[in-house]
Amino acid sequence: MITGKEDAANNYARGHYTIGKEIIDQVLDRIRKLADQCTGLQGFLVFRSFGGGTGSGFTSLLMERLSVDYGKKSKLEFSIYPAPQVSTAVVEPYNSILTTHSTLEHSDCAFMVDNEAIYDICRRNLDIERPTYTNLNRLISQVVSSITASLRFDGALNVDLTEFQTNLVPYPRIHFPLATYAPVVSAERAYHEQLSVAEITNSCFEPANQMVKCDPRHGKYMACCLLYRGDVVPKDVNAAIATIKTKRSIQFVDWCPTNLVPYPRIHFPLATYAPVISAEKAYHEQLSVAEITNSCFEPANQMVKCDPRHGKYMACCLLYRGDVVPKDVNAAIATIKTKRSIQFVDWCPTGFKVGINYQPPTVVPGGDLAKVQRAVCMLSNTTAIAEAWARLDHKFDLMYAKRAFVHWYVGEGMEEGEFSEAREDMAALEKDYEEVGLDSYEDEEEGEE
Repeated sequence: MITGKEDAANNYARGHYTIGKEIIDQVLDRIRKLADQCTGLQGFLVFRSFGGGTGSGFTSLLMERLSVDYGKKSKLEFSIYPAPQVSTAVVEPYNSILTTHSTLEHSDCAFMVDNEAIYDICRRNLDIERPTYTNLNRLISQVVSSITASLRFDGALNVDLTEFQTNLVPYPRIHFPLATYAPVVSAERAYHEQLSVAEITNSCFEPANQMVKCDPRHGKYMACCLLYRGDVVPKDVNAAIATIKTKRSIQFVDWCPTNLVPYPRIHFPLATYAPVISAEKAYHEQLSVAEITNSCFEPANQMVKCDPRHGKYMACCLLYRGDVVPKDVNAAIATIKTKRSIQFVDWCPTGFKVGINYQPPTVVPGGDLAKVQRAVCMLSNTTAIAEAWARLDHKFDLMYAKRAFVHWYVGEGMEEGEFSEAREDMAALEKDYEEVGLDSYEDEEEGEE
């Protein structure tokens, strides 16, 4: 653990040029000692934010030096990207664009995560009204864990750091995959979701749950006695019964009395029990391979706010964990390919790289996330991520047009020209994404013109 005496005050230039220069040699020395103890160093995982001074400025300096000292070793980033609405600093757009420009050639793969997307997932899927950084970090850690699982555990299709990077990055600059994770289920919801009073009441009227083979839909009920156990309140029971009464398939005799035996000889009630679910099924019923795979293509499960339906996929890396077999994965992918809303660039027909690891995800005991037997993390390179860059570039332009806050950066030893240079590089990056999304025949037509 290395700590400094002062922070970078949300200033890229301070983190890169002033404070960074004082501490960089000490940091590299510690990294060298750790690297010397490794028998097979694959690369570096870098966790940082784009918006802060240390995350943007010092990290870009560190990555430049790592490129010099460790050459071709992979450098994978997990970057907290500025959210569309939630902001922690006014100068986030400056810091983000300056650091993206300076690390573009030093980072092999950068998985972007924005706080707003994670906040939304915590509120919607985990029912946490005011998520803390602990809640956010636990969710992000599941993605990190999925990516590194193959290095730590056995699986049918193990994927190392270099391998999925090879499959995800078609061009060196196009290295910002979108991370998606499913299922995100709260511990509480996993426990009770399928067992509402209405659902178990409805189940009692299903022939499949009866203890005698006969079809009540071909007869009429004379009486029903519903014996509930456990966490049940009368209000829910009344609502469930009211719903049952509206169903045409469930008929009662018109003279229906209130007890079970209307006449002495009519004393053979039918017994039905619900829910009858195996321990395994109760735990995982909604989490089939097909369902968790489909969930990955829902914008709601993404770690960055952008809509892949407005772009095209260049590559998808699906990293499964737990009880998953290749046959189910192939079937799920075949279904995905038939969906019109999910488009791939025409120059990458295969599109999918799959990793399967037998170790199911682990969760923090007593935490928000339910323990599941299978999960998937999708890393996809999509042209839709350009939305996020465009959003950030626009915010940068608004401030830089007035040269607002620029003096703080120049005062820390940075040249003003670096702003223009970084912005031009970002414009080129947006253009790169636009070009890779074009169909091949469109490229040919442009070439002929």
